[in-house]
Amino acid sequence: MSNLESLKFFWPELILSATALIAILSDLFYERKDSHKVSFWAIGGLLLTFITLRLFGGSSVNGLFMGTMALDPFSEFFKILIVLSTIIVMLMSFNSSELDGYRKGEYYTIMSIMAFGLVMMTSAIDVLMFYVAIEIVSIMSFFLAGYLKRNPNSNEASLKYVIYGAFSSGVMLYGLSILFGLTGETNFFAIKNAISQLGPDSNLALILSIVFILVGLGYKISAVPFHFWTPDVYEGSPTSITAYLSVAPKAAGFALIIRFFNIAFGSNSAMGSDEWSSLNSLPWPFLIALLSAATMTIGNLVAIQQQSVKRMLAYSSIAHAGYMMMAIPVMSQSGIYGIMIYLFMYMLMNLGAFFVVMYVQDKFDGENFDAFNGLGWKMPLLGISMTLFMVALTGLPPTSGFVGKFYIFAAVIEAGNQYYWLAFVGVINSVVSLYYYIKVVRHMYFEGERSDIVSLPESKLTTSLVLVLALPTFFLGWYFSPLVEWANNSLNFFLGI
Repeated sequence: MSNLESLKFFWPELILSATALIAILSDLFYERKDSHKVSFWAIGGLLLTFITLRLFGGSSVNGLFMGTMALDPFSEFFKILIVLSTIIVMLMSFNSSELDGYRKGEYYTIMSIMAFGLVMMTSAIDVLMFYVAIEIVSIMSFFLAGYLKRNPNSNEASLKYVIYGAFSSGVMLYGLSILFGLTGETNFFAIKNAISQLGPDSNLALILSIVFILVGLGYKISAVPFHFWTPDVYEGSPTSITAYLSVAPKAAGFALIIRFFNIAFGSNSAMGSDEWSSLNSLPWPFLIALLSAATMTIGNLVAIQQQSVKRMLAYSSIAHAGYMMMAIPVMSQSGIYGIMIYLFMYMLMNLGAFFVVMYVQDKFDGENFDAFNGLGWKMPLLGISMTLFMVALTGLPPTSGFVGKFYIFAAVIEAGNQYYWLAFVGVINSVVSLYYYIKVVRHMYFEGERSDIVSLPESKLTTSLVLVLALPTFFLGWYFSPLVEWANNSLNFFLGI
């Protein structure tokens, strides 16, 4: 389909592009003290993007922009998740004292551009668009991680992010180059057809290509052993950006992994298809399962040792990437379904946890466990909400976290007894995670002096945002059928409809 014909299906992306442009231009007219007003333009554009996605969603068109992008319910699901998380993080940033003294217009502009890149990642069906979208996201992430220019930790975070990001992008680009050399194609569907015609002598090169591509994508989702950047970058970045990096890029990364490997190497079941079994030099499902087990285990074991709640949540995000990776080796309908549900639940509970950490950091000037002493008595709303987020992140009923893990574990068990061990490792890791999540609750209610003075956050926005994140985290643990139905309807891509 030509570029002009494709534009009529491109409204959400066009709105995001216009939002970023308006944010850049409007920032020129605001003084430094008023630059936060750029957020109104940015949030307005994102809300309009959300409305457009809901109004014009449900259709499926392949081959947009000369075969580089696709429009389908699958990408729509992830686009909505990304847009919602961007709006929430922008609202979280309103009351962030970390950003005081900096020109906030640039901050909201960069976030808008990053959201555009993330949305592009979910729709890419061509290697060139795949790589360009990832680089847009990476460059914007580098800027946001080092946004606190006068903070040495933020500078260090940005530098490490650039180094690790450049290395992983280079390795992935090399893998994509090998793939192009073997197939002579860049479109995912054309790559699939070309691979089916390759002889056994191409197996080694194809294996190297897959491994190198997985390195780049593993970096995006913070999978072991490509996770080393995550703790330091998360700790040094503004807390609002840490929250964003732990959710939105991870969602887009999983969407890209699912789409790329399902189309290019699979047929309805990426790791269980004949195409994958033809690459029988390596046991791909078992290797990915091992990476999943290692990711959740290392993430949880190192999280136990942390004294900073923010850094603990950073390692926790690594562990959660491991839980979601459990469904990749099976890559069945129920596996994709489980990842989608888990990501939505994870967005709510993880952003909520980071928001409370950000408030405590601003209010009590600390992010270690001791800063949370007595919080449950001093500010019951924050205490109850943080308890709910911790329980949900553990995956205990009756919270949304339990529902997310249930669908992931069900998909793994459904795949057969060869994956029972992976489900067992997941259960053990969930029990381990309970230790450090409950540690936060213990400090809020059993450490420090009990206060007789009860208060609410000074800002109504803070109170509202905590409730917006906490209430769905609780109620989706009881009534989750609308979300399940939405995720099921969004599997059209996976089912080949």
